[in-house]
Amino acid sequence: MNIPTAKVAELSDDARVLQGMGYTQELSRSMKPFSNFAISFSIICILSGGINSLSQGISGVGGAAIGIGWLIGSAISFVFALGMAQIGSAYPTAGGLYHWSSILGGRGWGWLTAWLNLLGLVTVLGAINVGTFYFFIGAFGPALGWEPTFTTQASFVIGITALQALANHVGIKLTAFLTDISGYLIFATAIALTIALLAFAPSYDFARLITFKNYSGPAGGDVWPATDSLWMLFGLGLLLPIYTITGFDASAHTAEETVGASRAVPKGIVTSVLYSSLFGYLMLCAFVIAIPDMDKAAASGGNVFFATMEAVLPMPLKTALYVAITASQFLCGLATVTSASRMIFAFARDGGLPASSALKRVHSTLRSPVAAIWTAASIAVLFTLYTPAYTTIVSVTVIFIFISYGLPVALGGIAYGRSWTQMGPWDMGPAYRLVALLVVASVALILFLGVQPPNDAALKITMVFLALTAVVWFGFERRRFKGPPVTSLGRR
Repeated sequence: MNIPTAKVAELSDDARVLQGMGYTQELSRSMKPFSNFAISFSIICILSGGINSLSQGISGVGGAAIGIGWLIGSAISFVFALGMAQIGSAYPTAGGLYHWSSILGGRGWGWLTAWLNLLGLVTVLGAINVGTFYFFIGAFGPALGWEPTFTTQASFVIGITALQALANHVGIKLTAFLTDISGYLIFATAIALTIALLAFAPSYDFARLITFKNYSGPAGGDVWPATDSLWMLFGLGLLLPIYTITGFDASAHTAEETVGASRAVPKGIVTSVLYSSLFGYLMLCAFVIAIPDMDKAAASGGNVFFATMEAVLPMPLKTALYVAITASQFLCGLATVTSASRMIFAFARDGGLPASSALKRVHSTLRSPVAAIWTAASIAVLFTLYTPAYTTIVSVTVIFIFISYGLPVALGGIAYGRSWTQMGPWDMGPAYRLVALLVVASVALILFLGVQPPNDAALKITMVFLALTAVVWFGFERRRFKGPPVTSLGRR
């Protein structure tokens, strides 16, 4: 097969950049730029978080949580994406955030970032698949006679997680093919759902999108505890877009499998957030407009999506949309397995994990990190079997993910123009410093919102984890862990 000269040059440049960071090309570099975008777009999956967490907004302040709140929450995620794109262009490598923090701040910061990101990725995989289970039960459970029991949930989650791991096991070509399909499926389904909701809406009250009403306590199905503060409720509603628009670090984690990574990775990060924000906004605005009775919808709490769909859409159309949404959520989990396994592979490659020698192995013919894939899947399943304080743990892990996003960006803000002077093709110039400051402020906001009741135990868990990591680092790992092979700030 004749490979175009331009592609040969790109592959050569990718290998040279990776070699300059101290690594040889082990994984199969066959992902096209669209596939790099699609894997982040698939993990964000507005048809997963945007639907399964919808009550966080509607049962807070009503329609304004979408009409105004979604835009603000999306802007917060976009700020993280800009900062990560800048660094990802300069250092395109698997386990990106871990390397970025190591290079920009030192191996200790890299080690902390790796654990935060890894814990978040693996446990969020479990949360995604549990969310898929509850969506499936809500959509098809009555017809199948399924109840949301512990046994049913465990069997369902184990089954779909195994399928997701198996697809990743086969290799990046199959994974990229499936996530490409996922990208198109999410676009098509979001557009179809938007049009359907608007077509069958009982009325068109656009004022709902800017109307605030206090639905805390029983009025909102007890999604949020009763409070007189609309501002606090509105802030808590920001968790809907922030929690939904996450996972875009997948473009960085698959950098070593992407052709033209220095350009494709930052583009994948930024465009996945932009398109998810736009299509998610249109879809959820249509949903708010289609709600027959806002008070009843808010009172239904976590059942708000199905209650509205049942009241508005005809059965055949509704069923077809449910099938497409379920498939999208399954592929969201599949892409998350890819991202989590690459983080495990990259960290193990530098000896950062127990059993690193096994976890860093790449299959000789499939060229996929098989042990890392099945380890990520297994831990995610075990997490879902631990049901006590489940929602609090999910809140904590999302906090961990955004801290892991913020650390390298903040460290880059300190190093930018001082010790970090050579950038990749994606370069915002001095505006990066402003982005870094906004990221630090955003991390503080997410931490504050993420530990409010009913998830107030999240603060204690977060502080205990950070204290434990400090003990492990200063007591053991600081002497043992050497970090990435190259920690200089030069591009090459």
